Amino acid sequence: MEEKKVNIREMTMEDFEEVHALWMGIHGFGIRSIDDSKEGVERFIRRNPTTSMVASENDRIIGAILCGHDGRRGCLYHVCVHEDYRKQGIGQKMVEACLAALKREHVNKVNLIAFKKNDIGNHFWQGMGWTFREDVNYYEYVTNEENQTVFNP
Repeated sequence: MEEKKVNIREMTMEDFEEVHALWMGIHGFGIRSIDDSKEGVERFIRRNPTTSMVASENDRIIGAILCGHDGRRGCLYHVCVHEDYRKQGIGQKMVEACLAALKREHVNKVNLIAFKKNDIGNHFWQGMGWTFREDVNYYEYVTNEENQTVFNP
């Protein structure tokens, strides 16, 4: 049987359709109506052209991370691996690639949000050695009520 090779590389807009299909196929995944549209992702990639990553096998995208920064602090969004490919180190390799890209851009701290109900994600981040912060409160102010989150069944 042929050995499968997973490739980690920078995400481009040519990847959008496959990445979006990946997001839509993951149970419980939250999609924002504006931010996660093609136009929203294009805006994000244009602002952060070297920091988002995809994982592919045989030219099929099986994992993705939107990663960006404001010049001071990085943030990871939509970290996901196709359910059939989990527990193979793919997520870890993508995260490491994002962190290396942020470090090259002199970003020294990275944050992410994991929903409390996301047991798989929270277990992953704890296993990767990320620090759970109990000393801060997270606030949000919505400037566009049309940007709604819908969670996949």
